[in-house]
Amino acid sequence: MDKKQVLEVINKVKESSKKEFIQKIDLIVNLKNINLKKPEENIDVFVPLKHTPGKTIKICALVGREMQDQAAVFDKVITRDEFPDYQDKKIIKNLAKEYDLFAAQANLMTDVAKSFGKTLGPKNKMPNPKSGGVIAPGMNLDELKNKLTRTIRLKTKNEPIIKTYIGNQNMPDEQILDNFFDVYNALIRNLPQEEGNIKNVILKLTMGPVFKIEKKK
Repeated sequence: MDKKQVLEVINKVKESSKKEFIQKIDLIVNLKNINLKKPEENIDVFVPLKHTPGKTIKICALVGREMQDQAAVFDKVITRDEFPDYQDKKIIKNLAKEYDLFAAQANLMTDVAKSFGKTLGPKNKMPNPKSGGVIAPGMNLDELKNKLTRTIRLKTKNEPIIKTYIGNQNMPDEQILDNFFDVYNALIRNLPQEEGNIKNVILKLTMGPVFKIEKKK
């Protein structure tokens, strides 16, 4: 993928804005020669970006009382002895709507799964060690929060396509470019035929027209 070509498309995407509010820049990658019935060909990878992609990420921490003060760096802290207050599915659903990510103390994961798993699991919001969302002893929680707010998830569902966002229209072009290649390079590393599985790559504003990044010949 040619950096100059991607940068030109980023400029076109920004110039297409006809809305007064700030829009996200979406990245869509259509895949080919992928059999989603094979677990090994499904994509599910977390990618830490170089730059926060322009969206405010709210994180809820699920920890023991002994970690309550440390976990105060997150937007909300729920301690183990408060878990019984969240037995009502409606309460957990509202919690899942309000918070984008959940982090949990490693030795409480069984309790977290029992109390929150049935609701957070289907929403792909259970604390996940692949994203760094499982808090190990001695972990720097300020650094973890910074990493989590820059991390996005690439996941195929029922069709061979990856959809995510890499920034917003007010971000500097170079930052969007960095985030683009963080995602693109992570994706091809996880594809069986690498770039051979890429059908096409698209950038667009959330409510804007589609701009295809043509393969360099």
